[in-house]
Order: sequence, then C-alpha cells, then structure tokens
Amino acid sequence: MRSSDNLKGIPGTESGMIDGFAQRKLPGHGIEIDALIGGSGPPLLLLHGAPQTRVCWRQVAPALAEHFTVVVPDLRGYGRSDKPEGGGDFSAYSKRTMALDQIASMRALGFDRFDVAGHDRGGRVAYRLALDHPDAVRRLAVLDIIPTLDAFENYECRAGYALWHWTLQSQPAPLPERMIGADPDYFMQVLFAAHTHEKFAFDEYSLSDYLSCMRDPATIHGMCEDYRSAWWVDRHTDAEDRGSRAIEVPTLVLWGANTVAARSPLETWRKWASDVRGEGLPSGHFLPEEAPSETAAHLLNFFK
Repeated sequence: MRSSDNLKGIPGTESGMIDGFAQRKLPGHGIEIDALIGGSGPPLLLLHGAPQTRVCWRQVAPALAEHFTVVVPDLRGYGRSDKPEGGGDFSAYSKRTMALDQIASMRALGFDRFDVAGHDRGGRVAYRLALDHPDAVRRLAVLDIIPTLDAFENYECRAGYALWHWTLQSQPAPLPERMIGADPDYFMQVLFAAHTHEKFAFDEYSLSDYLSCMRDPATIHGMCEDYRSAWWVDRHTDAEDRGSRAIEVPTLVLWGANTVAARSPLETWRKWASDVRGEGLPSGHFLPEEAPSETAAHLLNFFK
C-alpha cells in the first residue's frame, strides 16, 4: 500500500467516479443514496464492502455495463451517501434497513426486479435483499462472505485473529471511532495488508477515494454502526431465518482462495440457498480488485 502522502494532489483521485458512469442522487429508506449508473440492458446492482466505496467495482463494472444497466451505489454510512446516526438500537444500519435503501433506489430508477452482486458488507446486504424481497431479486452473487450468523459461530482462534476488526468496530461508541479516527490512514493500511494476497497494491485512484472518505468522522461512525448492527441485530435476524426459509433464486458464491472464507463456503451457503454454485479465485479478500478479470467473467457468465 502506498503512503497517503504520495496520493495528495493527484488530479481526480477523490471524485469517486467510474469511467462511462454518471452520478445520481437517489432516494433510500429515509435517506439519500449517492450512486453511479452506466450501460444499458437488464438492471444489475453492485454493492461494495468495508472500508471501501463504490469505486471498488471500477475494474469490473465497465465490462458488465456492456450487457446490463449497472447501478453502483455507496452504501449508507459510506462514501458519499447519507450517514445517519445509529439510533441507539443499531437498526439504522441493519442489513434489513440497508436492503430497503437499495429497493427504494432501484424502484426510483424504474427497476422492480434486478440482479445483485455484493462484496463483503455489500454481500450481507445482498443476501438480505434476496431473503426479504424475493420478488425483487432475480439472481444473487456474494463475494467472499458467509452469512453473518455463521461467521460469528465460526469465530474461533484462526478466524478471530484474522477478523479482529469485527470485534473492535462492534464496541460501544465512541471507543472504535476514536481509535480509528486517531489515524484512519494507518487503520486502512493495516486492514488492507491483512486481507490481500502476496502484497497486492490498490491502484492510486481507488486508494485515494477510500482514504479520503475514511478521514470523515461520519464515515468512521457509519462503518462502526454497520459492524455493531451485525452483532446486535443482523445475527439475530439470521437466526430467525436459518432453517425456516431459504434464498430461492440462483446464487453464485465466489471467494478468495487465500482467505478465511476459503474453507467451506459452498457447504455453508447450501444451508441457506436452494440453488448454489461457485468457486475460489486466485485472490485475497478483495476479489473485484485483486482478480478483476476473473470476477467480471464469472459475474457475466452467471447473470447472462
């Protein structure tokens, strides 16, 4: 990872844009979502993870836009979208609420039914979309995650060591906000280094966007609320659903072959979805950036 000092002053690196895409302000669930839209054809929603923004898709989205109308938002709490307070019970950042943002935004664009792919936190929003709104989702792809409840149940020594930030960011405010806010660049440097493979380096454009957004205290708070909600809300919502209802749409699971999720994600997902396929890619956690051509090829083949 390059030093953030080397990125200051690079023209256009903080715009949060993807070539060929236009920026739109869209309604969410009581908030405003900032999104990029490009291409033409059937609608495809791409959701990013933490601690990133929508530009994590910038090497994948243009290829998909040759066949789809691609919508790439910043999730609530991240990037340029609104960052509401958590409200005390963390429901404002539950994946159920974040899924409602995407339903509202896609309907505002005239799309009542669409495909969705999500990486990391975006994957958690994506599978909640498929569970809560089965009529809205045609096909689902999740990248390098297992469901939140299973992730917590598997949180033993190896996973716990790798996923230390889950515990940190779930702590009550303002502890993690103050710790991360003391040096957000260093926090991201450590996190990225721990979850990429063979010293992968993010491109300057994307890295600058991530750093710029993470320096905003509201983004740090939104991200921590996202993780708190995983502990206090999302895992309980999952517990209510696991075994009682399933994801009925075709589901693609992709994962980095060099990550914690690489052990048995298909076995786990088959407890949740009736039609599952997928494979590991030569990558760490950040598939859309570490293996963009492979990720794009799998998504194109699946969604087409």
